Amino acid sequence: MRHFLALLVLTAAALALGRPAMAIEQPRYVVTAQEGDYEIRRYDPYVVAEVAVAGDQGVAVQAGFRKLAGYIFGGNAGGAKIAMTAPVAQQPVGEAIPMTRPVAQTPDGQGRWTVQFMMPSGYTLQTLPRPNDPQIHFRATPAREMAVVRFSGVARGDSFRRQTDALRHWAAARGLALRGPATLAQYDPPWTLWFLRRNEVLIETAGPASP
Repeated sequence: MRHFLALLVLTAAALALGRPAMAIEQPRYVVTAQEGDYEIRRYDPYVVAEVAVAGDQGVAVQAGFRKLAGYIFGGNAGGAKIAMTAPVAQQPVGEAIPMTRPVAQTPDGQGRWTVQFMMPSGYTLQTLPRPNDPQIHFRATPAREMAVVRFSGVARGDSFRRQTDALRHWAAARGLALRGPATLAQYDPPWTLWFLRRNEVLIETAGPASP
């Protein structure tokens, strides 16, 4: 649970600032297909703040949380406070994925993870305050279609790999090609009971699979 510590600090700070959990902004999307815990979603564009951190998942995510939490709670030019959003997203850096079959790829423990916070919709790349930490970067995420699987529990490395593999098999069985790395999205604070937690693995679609 140690990789949730920074999320705990982040959530507590948001509550202290008077932002109720129900007011937390999330990415906007439309579900176009659903089968049990699996969905195809069309996401609207949004902007993320992200940082790449070396180490295994737990260490990297904790470090990324700290850096991004510092930014939104005043670690920027002018000391602006930026509203908290959900989920917190993570993905391994440099993962190469064939587009026509499901492949489970795993960081070797010496690689890097990218940790992302979605920025509130009122900001653009031009209006976001400059971070004090030069390792934090902004990126505009375009509108895109994503294959998604939702699951509960504690999202450790083994469950992330297992759900990623299951999502790739589900997509391949339906003739849907995927591209890019898998992203782990976590929505809940660490005190949430494990069976009530909302976790998701998301992978961008690339159109019908090759025959």
